[in-house]
Amino acid sequence: MPRSIFLGRPMPGPGEPLWLEDDRAWAYALHTVEADRCPDCRQPWGEATDPDSEGTWRAEVIRCHSCATAAAAVGRFEKDGGDTRGLHVHVRRG
Repeated sequence: MPRSIFLGRPMPGPGEPLWLEDDRAWAYALHTVEADRCPDCRQPWGEATDPDSEGTWRAEVIRCHSCATAAAAVGRFEKDGGDTRGLHVHVRRG
């Protein structure tokens, strides 16, 4: 969705552009920021790989109980001889 539409610009009529130049500039800027991220921790590459930042990061170990439940279900499935290739797990509150 173009940023200008998200911010309240009316939907364009026939022959009017959906994406304005400003919308494209914002989308490109977002793409640039998102592309410059570590794929695992999502921190900016420039900061995360800067030797001067070594030792400045702090990590907290937390458990996602939804993911833990899914992992346990997969473990039971696999232990019972189930083939996990292509397996997807749907988790919902019980």
